[in-house]
Amino acid sequence: MHESRDTFFIGGTWVAPHSDRRFTLVNPSTGEQIGTVPEAGRQDVDSAVAAAREAFDSGVWPRLAPVERADVMDRFLAAIVARSTDLARAVSIQNGMPIAISGALEAGFGPGVVQYYAQLARQMGQRDVRPSQMGKETLVERSPIGVAAAIVPWNFPVTLALNKIAPAMAAGCTMVIKPSPGTVLDSYLLAEAAEEAGVPAGVLNWVAADRDVGAYLVSHPGVDKVAFTGSTGAGRKIAATCGELLRPVTLELGGKSAAILLDDADLGTFLQGAPMATMLNNGQACFNGSRILAPRRRYDEVVGALADLTSGMTIGDALDPDTHVGPMASATHRDRVLEFIEIGKREARLVSGGGVPARQNRGFFVEPTVFADVDNSATIAQEEIFGPVLTVIGYEGDDEAVRIANDSQYGLGGSVWSSDSDRALSVARLVASGTVGINGYMPSLGAPFGGIKSSGLGREFGPEAIEAYQHTKSIYVMG
Repeated sequence: MHESRDTFFIGGTWVAPHSDRRFTLVNPSTGEQIGTVPEAGRQDVDSAVAAAREAFDSGVWPRLAPVERADVMDRFLAAIVARSTDLARAVSIQNGMPIAISGALEAGFGPGVVQYYAQLARQMGQRDVRPSQMGKETLVERSPIGVAAAIVPWNFPVTLALNKIAPAMAAGCTMVIKPSPGTVLDSYLLAEAAEEAGVPAGVLNWVAADRDVGAYLVSHPGVDKVAFTGSTGAGRKIAATCGELLRPVTLELGGKSAAILLDDADLGTFLQGAPMATMLNNGQACFNGSRILAPRRRYDEVVGALADLTSGMTIGDALDPDTHVGPMASATHRDRVLEFIEIGKREARLVSGGGVPARQNRGFFVEPTVFADVDNSATIAQEEIFGPVLTVIGYEGDDEAVRIANDSQYGLGGSVWSSDSDRALSVARLVASGTVGINGYMPSLGAPFGGIKSSGLGREFGPEAIEAYQHTKSIYVMG
């Protein structure tokens, strides 16, 4: 696997960049440079948008029957699966995701997204005829929205790219995909898969760029829709641009989710599911339930169990299959997480962790950290830390638990833990969030995923995601 690349994938071929600017890629487990890739400028974005525009306006892709697009997507899926080992490795050496997680999610769940939408594409095209109060009937037709710009973050670069690519392909759209500067190697593997699968030229185009050029892509006159996953701050700027342009936009943004342990929760079940539900990907997942809400009468029990759990986690190189917690994605991000931990030491009681692991003398590591005696108004309870930091907040009664859970600017994920599934469901329905898990947390391909409040607009996954890449037209048949 080549750690450096010299071209972009535009118009179905590999093209040279317009400048000699490059991004440096660093392995966060070691702090060592692993390669460089070209940095796109505005001319490169113009080329990519032009290729996508040509493929949509004059190409075959939006004019294929959905089942024909599904056939191409099946080939794309097979080519991605053939690269699964390389994809997992590429992600782990770029953002520090433990290889056990990148193998299961990036190289497993991600391709599953393509499979799911290929299957949905085969079910598309049926006539939607509705009764009409003033005429004979109404035909509701759906058409692809056009050229979509997909802006992908660094934490789950494969899955979060395919979350956008697959429904857009099923709908008949063409795309320009901008990966994060820190995780670019995986995008080359996806582009190779598209080339091998015979995806028509211009349907999928990849250009890595910084935020300024990303903003240029968002506002580009050749783009019809924007899909973004990333920080709430960046999402607000993108929403403002799209609002001015009246351009459709999907935003999957930050979170500060609550994991509510009801007083009858089985602690063993919670401890088994907590690594995935609260600290997935070294805490670098937007839906992580990093606020642990524990009943007062079991508070010390929960705090002690979390301290034991986190203290026993293996911290190490992301490529080691025994690693539970890898590094932060960059030195800058590590320093940001450590700053929040220092704030937490002033706001609450540090129970475990709280710094850089003693045996990690290179790389960008942070110890899994647990704070107790946390007030929900504290900075560490309100701000998205995006690292392996848990805050344990006490409560009295289910009503107070729900109130605390909902006392947040965010509303993306969350979980409820109980031995009584009906009780847990009743509480889950009261949590102000786009998604909630019961006795665990993991998004499902068949159901919409997304947030409310400052966690975003629109939904990914499920049939709802395809609708975000379609126009609807009502044809009133009067006689």
